[in-house]
Order: sequence, then structure tokens, then C-alpha cells
Amino acid sequence: MYNTRLDGLTEYPFQRLAALLEGIDPPAGVSPLIMSIGEPQHTPPQLLHEGLAKSAGDWGKYPPTPGNPEYRQAVAAWCTRRYALPERFIDADKHVMPVAGSREGLFMAAQLCVPPTKNGAQPTVLIPNPFYQVYFGAAVMAGAEPVFVAATVETGFQPDYATVAKDALTRAAMAYLCTPANPQGTVASLERLKSAITLARTHDFVLISDECYSEIYDVAPPAGALAACAALGGDLKNVLVFNSLSKRSSVPGLRAGSVVGDADLIAKFSKLRAHGGAVQPVPVLNAAAALWRDETHVEESRALYRAKFDDAAKVFGNRFGFYRPGGGFFLWLDVGDGEKAAKALWRDAGIKVLPGGYLARPDASGRNPGASYIRVALVHDRARTADALARMKDVLERL
Repeated sequence: MYNTRLDGLTEYPFQRLAALLEGIDPPAGVSPLIMSIGEPQHTPPQLLHEGLAKSAGDWGKYPPTPGNPEYRQAVAAWCTRRYALPERFIDADKHVMPVAGSREGLFMAAQLCVPPTKNGAQPTVLIPNPFYQVYFGAAVMAGAEPVFVAATVETGFQPDYATVAKDALTRAAMAYLCTPANPQGTVASLERLKSAITLARTHDFVLISDECYSEIYDVAPPAGALAACAALGGDLKNVLVFNSLSKRSSVPGLRAGSVVGDADLIAKFSKLRAHGGAVQPVPVLNAAAALWRDETHVEESRALYRAKFDDAAKVFGNRFGFYRPGGGFFLWLDVGDGEKAAKALWRDAGIKVLPGGYLARPDASGRNPGASYIRVALVHDRARTADALARMKDVLERL
């Protein structure tokens, strides 16, 4: 006996990649480089180690589900600074809750927001296509119908949920919006965010704004759903915003994230997490609070990502659909056949990338909008990244 909703899940992208590359060895004498996974490899800030050391005496305490006041206040203060919000727009005790990295929260959000029925029928969850795979798994395990909405070059790589069929929109319980987008790196404008929030309130669904890449940007700081709520002149109703330190501070192993939004939903989320959420130890909360308060290490890391995109621009120019994304650290390259390119890059250059088709679902015409792409994570140091990009170009040109 088991939960048969599991049968609705597909293999995770990295499992599919392992199967694709099985039996293929990288070339001898080449140091393999894993660029398939978005795992930041920049040196973690010294502030992290200092913060953990200061709280060494707190490992003997059970972690509090809602976090401690210091963490919630640090997140609330950061949101207020980052998005120029009105004072007291974010109440640390009502609008903020820690999560064990944004991934955990994004998955559990469906358990929070998807009711048994919506308007007498199976609820839907709106998902951009391509998308972060957690969205799909969360929808399936919550008993919802996933509805994939094009986020392709024709749409500016962002979904327009106002185009969803009336029946699916009427049954919508929640919608995921990723900005900057994974994998494309495109940024939703303030106006697009305001429109998405207005649509959510009109049709009474929850907008889940996944903003974990918000602090890795090329030119302008990306707009955020919190700023959009403030610009609409109201509160945070029907909105939950997720972020974490994994990308911002290059500490994916710390598992320190946050959800900020609708006070009623935050209260219910805290109740849910008390039963099954992964909570953060007090030393982690204290060290993470120090990271949220500091911008110096974030600026240094951002500058390094910009330098790597400079290198990528010199290598690729206008080939393979290269563009500088507004945010994030991925290249989204159009190589004609993502699987074929991934196998060739591993076999001939020792570079592991992710076929874009593994991040998407076929549309109504049967076309997978990610099939011709590869996703490349520029997460390593600049020298190794530059070397890998040069090798990558050689292989792709031969294809």
C-alpha cells in the first residue's frame, strides 16, 4: 500500500540525465566539470562561519518551527530595504516564516493552498513551461491538475496566466511564477507581477512567487512580488514570496530560506510545518540572520557572476541563441537537440549539462519547448568556467 499519486511523478531531471549518459565516459586527461546542477560553488562568506561559532551553545535546543525573532526580523528588514517597501508593510511576526531552503517551502505550499475541490471540481495549479520540477511534483502530490503555460521565446520566457482557458482558471488554486526564471533567467517586470497578483485575487488563487535568484542579476535589481503588492496600494493577500540564501550567499547546504506574504496563509503554513516541516537549528537561524543583514558578500558574488557572463558573451557571441539573462546564473542555449548535445559534451569535453527538454512538458501540439535547449550552470570559479565554455563551443560547433 502506498500513495498512488506517486505514479503520476516522472523521473527527476538528474535521474534522466544519469540514464542518458550511462555508459558514456568523459575523455581521458580531461577534468570533468558538472554544469548541469545549479549548486553555487563560490566561497561561502566568512560571516557564516563566525555566526555558527557564536551560536555553538545552541545546538542543544530544539529548533522552533516559526524560527526565532532575530531571523524573522532580519528577513523582514531585508525585504523592506531591497524592495523599498513602506515601513511596517512587512510584520516580522505575521508575514515571515523560515523554510529549509526555498525548495521545501515551494513543495509544501501546494499542501497549504490546494483544497480538495475548487468550484466543485479538481483544482488546477498553473505552472510555467519550462519549469522547476518541484512545481510539478507539488501539484501532483496535492491532488491538483497541473496546467502548463508557455514560457518560451515567443512569450519573453515568462508565462501569461491571463491566457489560461476559463475552466482551468476558474479551478486554479495556485500559480507558480519564477523570477528570475529557471532555466531562462528572464525577469518579470513590476507590471507583469501586478497583473499576476490582480489575476490571483480576481480568481481567488494564491500566487507563489519563486524569487530565489533575485540577488544574482546583470544590470538592474529584479522587481519582486512584494514591491508589486505595495504598488497596488494594498496588502499581501493571495501572495507568498519565496527566497533563500542558497544562491544569494552561496550556501546551498545551509538550507536557510524564507516565505513572506499573506498573514493568514503564513499562520496556516506554520501550523502545517509544525506537523512535518524541516526546521532550522538555532545556530543556523542566527548565522543566516547575519547573512541577510550583510550585502558586501552578495555584491562580490554578483560581480563574479557578471564576469563569467562577460566570458560567455565573448565565447558564444550571437551563436546558439545566446543572450545575457536578466538574472540567475544559467545559460539557456538553443543547440537544436538538447539530448544529443548533452551526450556529445560529456563524451568529447567532459562537461555535464542538462537537456532542456527535461525541464518542460510537450504542449498541445506535442512539441516540447525545451527540447532544442541545454541549461548550463555557471557556478564554478571563473577560470574553470571560461575553460569549459571554450571547450563547449568547440563541441557544439562540430555538432
